[in-house]
This record gives sequence, C-alpha cells and structure tokens, in this order.
Amino acid sequence: MKQMNGRLVVLVAAIAVAAVVVGGAIASQRGPEPGANSAAPLTATSSVPQTPAGTPSAQTPPATPATPSTAGRPVKVALKLNKLSKGRDPQVAYLVGREVRGGAGDVVKVPGTGQIQAITRVGDAVLAVVTKGLGTELLTIQYDEVKHTPDVTSIVSTADGKEAAYATKKVSAADGGAMQGSTVYATVTDAGLPAVKKLELPNRWEVSVLAYQDGKVYYRAFTTQNSPTWQLYEWDPANSAAAEVKTVTSPTALSPDGRTAGVLTVLNDNGTCSAAIEVASGKSLWRTCEYQIKGFTADGRTAISGPSRVDGYAEGLAAALDARTGSLLREWTGLSFRQTVAEDDQHLLILADDGPETKASILRCTITTGACELATPLAKGELMIGR
Repeated sequence: MKQMNGRLVVLVAAIAVAAVVVGGAIASQRGPEPGANSAAPLTATSSVPQTPAGTPSAQTPPATPATPSTAGRPVKVALKLNKLSKGRDPQVAYLVGREVRGGAGDVVKVPGTGQIQAITRVGDAVLAVVTKGLGTELLTIQYDEVKHTPDVTSIVSTADGKEAAYATKKVSAADGGAMQGSTVYATVTDAGLPAVKKLELPNRWEVSVLAYQDGKVYYRAFTTQNSPTWQLYEWDPANSAAAEVKTVTSPTALSPDGRTAGVLTVLNDNGTCSAAIEVASGKSLWRTCEYQIKGFTADGRTAISGPSRVDGYAEGLAAALDARTGSLLREWTGLSFRQTVAEDDQHLLILADDGPETKASILRCTITTGACELATPLAKGELMIGR
C-alpha cells in the first residue's frame, strides 16, 4: 500500500479534485458590476511581483487582444457573503443537494445516498462520482438508466460536452489506502455510435485525468510507490498505449490549447512553489512560491490559482494570474474557498462559505474588476461546480 507523508497526501487529494479548465466556455456575458455589489476591496493594494516571464517560442499562438487592463481597480479584494447581491445562475453544470442543474440539459437527480465527489454533463447524460464503502464509483445517468463503473475517482469532459474521460483508483478494502493499478476510460464516437475505450495501467499509482482535448486524454500518475513526483501522459483512445510527456513533471493543470502546464517545482512541509511550463519545450515561463496553479481559463490567458500551502477545510484565497507573465491580476480573500472554476474567459465561479456548517454559495467574480455576486442563493447543503 502506498505510503506518503501527511502533506503529500493532502496535496495529492487536492490536485485530484482541482478544477481543470478544458475550454467550452460560455461566451462572455455581463457579470457583476464593480459598484453594484459590495465586494469590499482591501484598502492597501499592490501587485505581487513575479520572476520575469520567458519569451514564448515559435509555438506562440496568433496575436490576440491584450489582457484587459485592471488599472484603477483593487488587486486584492476582501469578500463578505452577506453583502453580495444575487446575479445569474451558473452557466455551467453545478450541484445543489443531489440535483445537477445548469449547463445544456434538464435537472437530473443523482440516485442513492453516497456522498457526491464530482459531476459533469456529457451529451444527454450526467456523470457523478460517488462514495461506495471505502471507495468510489461512477454513476452514468441517462434518462431512466444508471450504469455503474467501480473505483472511479476523477472525471473531465471535452470542451463541447460530447465526450468524457475518467480514471479509477483502487483502495484497500481493509483501510481505504491507495493501491497499485488503474484504468483510464474515454468515451468516443465510433462510426457514429457511442463507445467507451479503456487503457489498463497495472503498474501506476494515484492516476487522475487532467484534460480531454483534441481527441487526446491527459492524465497524471506516480510511476513508483513512493515517488516524490508524478508524470504527465497523453493517450489517444484509438491506441492501446499512452506516451509520457517528458517535458512536464508534477503537473497540476493543463491549458485548453495544451501549450502550457502548471506544475509543482517544490513540495515540502512548509508549502509549495509552482511554475508555468511551455509543454512543447519544457521551458519555464515563470515561477511563484505564493500561489499554486489549479487551472486555466478557456483562452489560456489566465491561470486560476490558490495558496501555495494547501491544508485544512478550504483555501484562504482564490487568485487569477496572468498566464504569460505570472503577474497577479486579482486575489479574493475573506472566505473559505472550496472550489474555483472558469465560467468563461472573464468570470470565475467560486464555491465559498464562512467555514464548516455555514451557509455557502457559488459566486461569480469578474477578473477585470474584482467584483463578485451570488450565482446561487446562500444556503446550507451540498453545493458543487461541475468539471
């Protein structure tokens, strides 16, 4: 059974459920106005200096509009849930109680009583990872039919919401500890008909899918029982084997265009350091020991980040960094931040509360202004943002 120090166990668990943004963003719509809600800015504001960015290689995508200016707006914003006004509902799939709402589809109830770990929509189906005994299983809910896939712990969907990938993690029946071996699954359309492909990984540990884009599944895994780092792999479901992406080590996120990866460069009992890596060359674009990269917006221009130290019930901040330079665009504090996902290129959805057993909400926060609003009413009970 795999043995790891306490901080690594906590961090791997956090990474396994991190929101990885894989495109499919809703076109940018009007978000919270900076003066219309009461997201309270800190009086002292400053950008966090970062190490200079590397010069992109010839892989740099065609010129796109510059990152919108945040000049004149507080970079750091303190939030109070009871001061925020209600805005639009989330425009991606989300969970309230046992109901999956939002996105392209009707409200679907997840059957059973097992705790829900993750959800996504794929075509007409809802996929939900739920607890089962000491482990988990995937429920594929389509109309009146429910299919069960044992041991699944992570899921992602494609940008168009047509396909999904998921991976298993076996646990000991005695104590729930992680065991060696995994299977990675990918839904595909073969000759116009839906099918599921699978890749057996009998010698890997702690496998978790990161993205499914351009017809390829990206997953990370430990190669040995006590490895201090994990590797990134690329799998085409049409093939029977995956290829290691050797330019990237210990990935935490992958941009939707596959050009940039967030990685951990330092991990110890005092915290972490992260870097943005150019996948094609392995070149480090920038590095930070103040934040940890958790995902990217659909356009790849913003790195969604949390604190460098991951401990306890929730995180103490949510941040947006310029993915090209590492410069701090916005930081939100004042709440317990449980999940952060891009709704589109300009807005983040943030699941937050004031601590255990308090009312929670999914917030919509605008990167360019820092303003936030309630996307769901303040309430107790299960809340989650889809993958």
